[in-house]
Amino acid sequence: MRKVFVAGNWKMNLDSAGSRALANGLCQKLADRDLSGTIDMAVCPPFVYLPIVAEALQSGPIALGAQDVYFEPDGAFTGEISVNMLRDVGCRYVIVGHSERRHVLGETDEQINRKLRAVLAGGLKPILCIGELLGEREDGRTEAVIERHLRKGLADVAPAEMERVTVAYEPVWAIGTGRTASPEQAQEAHRFARGILQEMFGPATAQRIRIQYGGSVKPANAAELIRQPDVDGALVGGASLKVNDFWGILDAAAQAG
Repeated sequence: MRKVFVAGNWKMNLDSAGSRALANGLCQKLADRDLSGTIDMAVCPPFVYLPIVAEALQSGPIALGAQDVYFEPDGAFTGEISVNMLRDVGCRYVIVGHSERRHVLGETDEQINRKLRAVLAGGLKPILCIGELLGEREDGRTEAVIERHLRKGLADVAPAEMERVTVAYEPVWAIGTGRTASPEQAQEAHRFARGILQEMFGPATAQRIRIQYGGSVKPANAAELIRQPDVDGALVGGASLKVNDFWGILDAAAQAG
């Protein structure tokens, strides 16, 4: 049985008390039923709550992740956060290239690539987000967007480094909209992405890379999505903000993986 990977992206939500309560609630669930033998788990709170959540998680099975990073190691970059800072507060994962950073905040493929390579150089594990807008899907450009995001986002990354990279396919039209790609649509996109990864890094490496699905994942649809042969987990947004909802997804992933 493959070991899938589920990560919660809390985005710009909760406060310090809510972040601590959510982390504690998940830990309590895992104390009653440890899923770490079947799935890998992470949560990605806002920067300011990373130490609070790290303390709540302690040395348990849920890893700490960050929602973004800057590619320079230090210097006069007011407001930015470096890989070294994230590692210092206990992060193991870093999301790069999330659609909201691409399409709301204007990040380019080149910037995302620099961030991803900085994460790898700093010893952490990047989660590279890829995926198309609704108009791009309607115009039949889904595969072209996936290929561009992968080739540019992973430029100059060595095959050996890909052991630490997770790819998250998130169709932008399905994020926070209540619309979800059907299991067949998700599998089609994931299969295509894996084919590009095979061209870039070889078949053995491509098979080992975990490709998460992100886009309105809920307890009710998680199992069916993760049962698809090329869907290796989920990057969860809104449903990761409530203990029971996120636990339902973790439980479904553990059974479907």
